[in-house]
Amino acid sequence: MATEPVPPAMPTANPAMTDPAFDPATGLPLIAVTPGDPAGIGPEIVALAFRDAPDAVRGCFVAGDPAAMRRAAGCIAGPGRPALPVALIDRPADAWRVPPRCLPVLALGAASGSEAALPAFGAVSARAGRMAADSVVWAARAALRGEVAALVTAPLHKEALSAAGVGFPGHTELLQAEAAAHQGRTVEQTPVRMMLANDELRTVLVSIHLSLRQALDAVTFGNVAETLRIAHEALSRVLGRAPRIAVAGLNPHAGEGGLFGREEIETIAPAVADARARGMDVHGPFAPDTVFMRARTGEFDAVVAMYHDQGLIPVKYLGVDKGVNVTLGLPLVRTSPDHGTAFDIAGTGRADPASLVEALRMARRLCRPADRG
Repeated sequence: MATEPVPPAMPTANPAMTDPAFDPATGLPLIAVTPGDPAGIGPEIVALAFRDAPDAVRGCFVAGDPAAMRRAAGCIAGPGRPALPVALIDRPADAWRVPPRCLPVLALGAASGSEAALPAFGAVSARAGRMAADSVVWAARAALRGEVAALVTAPLHKEALSAAGVGFPGHTELLQAEAAAHQGRTVEQTPVRMMLANDELRTVLVSIHLSLRQALDAVTFGNVAETLRIAHEALSRVLGRAPRIAVAGLNPHAGEGGLFGREEIETIAPAVADARARGMDVHGPFAPDTVFMRARTGEFDAVVAMYHDQGLIPVKYLGVDKGVNVTLGLPLVRTSPDHGTAFDIAGTGRADPASLVEALRMARRLCRPADRG
């Protein structure tokens, strides 16, 4: 795939607007996209988004390996499909100068050099895990420095991260550690939560990547109360008003008055009462088998779920093509598609970019110059 040089950025059209993370002419945010594990479908869905959804990728660029992105562009090429040239850029702001249906890539570190040197599709490898993690770390630090307004992350592979010696099981924990280090805080002083959202339902999780036994132990007054605070603050910014938040119980029928467990009585209900006393529009705990339907019909803006699968299964059942993962509580905007690396179809050109496109659009909606700093 040919590489197109990018001319230097033009002088700003609006001298009054000085935030480098936003286009001076349009006010649109500058967004770094990380391609994820190069052995998975991440680079392909990124390439598809830049080729087929030019409105969604305006002001976006890829922080990663140029050879991996050229290989991805080749995977989606074919009869009747427009070519996707890869344009190397020297700095994030150069993305504004790249024409539509062209893939701007900011090369990081020691690039692979050739497609033949890349990790094979569909195979777990330490090298692939390291490449993916390095992209995320660079993008997170750029966002924390204010050089980009947001990052959108394509899927990582947790086994590959572990093989690479990355001390975090996924994006959320890695980004939490980067944010804590940037702010001079401990990880414990930088609480974050995962929200999964689509057009019909939003869920926020009390715990994320823990075993189910560990997740049960994480249902404490402090963790539930912190989740409610983070969800309230983040959704207030998104909605422009106080969100209506429902809280799912942990046990069947939300404990049935203590018959099926006392967590609702002793832990969850007190956290809900505390949130209400602080002025939050919070309700529950409700039976987990019905609360998501109530939120989907518009009674609530979001549901706080007690553990990973309780909250993610309802959203994913509605369709992973529209689901978006948002990390709440960070001093930066981060979204990602609601699916994994799909090693079984990597390199075939069959990947669907719909969830990534939704993640790009949501990141743009979440970015507001006035909220930065």
